[in-house]
Amino acid sequence: MTRSWHRGAGLLMLLAALTAAPACSRPAGVELLPVPYTPSDARTAPADAASLQAEVIVSGLRHPWSMSWLPDGALLISERDGALKLFRHGQATPELVSGVPEVFASGQGGLLEVAVHPQFERNGWIYLTYAAGDTERNRTTLARARLEGTRLIEPEVLYAVPQWKRGSQHFGSRLLWLEDGTLLMSVGDGGNPPLTLDGALIREQAQNQGSALGKLLRLRDDGSIPADNPLVGDAGAEPTVWSLGHRNIQGLARDAGAGAIWASEHGALGGDELNRVGPGGNHGWPLVTHSREYSGAEITPRRSAPGLQDPQHVWTPAIAPSGLAVHGGGMTRAWRGDLFAGGLVSRDVRHLRRLSDGSVVELGALRIGQRVRDVREGPDGCLYVLTDSGHDGRLLRLVAGGDVAGEADQETATEARCQASNSAGKSGLET
Repeated sequence: MTRSWHRGAGLLMLLAALTAAPACSRPAGVELLPVPYTPSDARTAPADAASLQAEVIVSGLRHPWSMSWLPDGALLISERDGALKLFRHGQATPELVSGVPEVFASGQGGLLEVAVHPQFERNGWIYLTYAAGDTERNRTTLARARLEGTRLIEPEVLYAVPQWKRGSQHFGSRLLWLEDGTLLMSVGDGGNPPLTLDGALIREQAQNQGSALGKLLRLRDDGSIPADNPLVGDAGAEPTVWSLGHRNIQGLARDAGAGAIWASEHGALGGDELNRVGPGGNHGWPLVTHSREYSGAEITPRRSAPGLQDPQHVWTPAIAPSGLAVHGGGMTRAWRGDLFAGGLVSRDVRHLRRLSDGSVVELGALRIGQRVRDVREGPDGCLYVLTDSGHDGRLLRLVAGGDVAGEADQETATEARCQASNSAGKSGLET
């Protein structure tokens, strides 16, 4: 499926590789901001939680939403109002690019995810998700185009959610490349009550196998449907569906070492979730949830049910999770494989660890002090954070501010403390 894009002003931001060093390192001669680390529990506080610092790479962004690196170390950043931005090493001002699609920029809608094709050096493809339409009729859309200089060319719309909806809530939308070259795309459930679709609350679409709303979808890089998707061949089912029962996923990450796919998603009033997702999994929304209506009323009395996947971790009060990264150990080897989840409301980055018994514990929070929209690990091994603001959004690079030892014995000691805490009654679902 293709269509022409409205030609509009756009920005594309490319951040050149900061260092040739194999791991995250502190820049010389650069002023750094402190990033306090607050342990979640003294019993599980990692001994390696030394002081961290943040380098402000870019400021003055307008609601930045996503980032994705090019093979040369440059970085694409999307802004929700429809802009992509380009910064080359040594340049003080970003460059404009043309060819960005027209987006429905209202409420939670706009230009959302940007992702670089794994074979970009060969094909030049850039992938975007965005809200298309208007207040009365809109949907989440996936498109790609080739990056040529300061232009996006050869645009194609690869997928558009079949269900049109009203309002400006719950579009998703994150992208994640899988090891087999297919692409996961998150789509929100469509919005909060009293919004309806087909005579029922729109959030019930998350359990409708014939709808793309409230789902993780899986596509090939050209938008075609993999034959091994779990609902392919089922009468009336949406064949792109990979997992269902999601409210609004805005964090996706792959742990290649553990073979795990992680998703962080918004609850309503509390009940935000970290889920380990897989093909065919039903994560329960809105049949089961730890969340409540914004009024405080129960959505459902059920927190779990047979055949539905329980979350690995629940946040109540809500952190409003957005952005998720699995750390490769560039900052400290003791944090290798740990998860870092951004929080819009909590204004921090939560540090979580999956223990050898399969449970997940939250070790602490990196206090950013601004709404966190995205968290990624860069090619230099550092964690990068996008903060959400209408006039001064920032790209931060987190580095070790002290002598973070990162030795295997510290990792083992932290795990032992966490296991002992769990044995004393601390649950992986407790917040």
